[in-house]
Amino acid sequence: MNMNTNRIIGVSLLVVGVALFIIGMNASHSMADRMSDFFRGRFTDATIWYIVGGIAAGVLGLLILLAGLRGKNA
Repeated sequence: MNMNTNRIIGVSLLVVGVALFIIGMNASHSMADRMSDFFRGRFTDATIWYIVGGIAAGVLGLLILLAGLRGKNA
């Protein structure tokens, strides 16, 4: 893959990761998650997957972008 493709993939993953994280954080404030947190001591599985998936996609996208910048300067 060339540099432009990597940059597009990196930015896309970063944007998707931030969006998923925001959705997960908003979902954590819903009534269902508040009840789940109260009774079970944790959020619902869907909310946890949104947050973890968002962090993972964001970090992966950032790493791809940084690797592309490092390769450009080397």
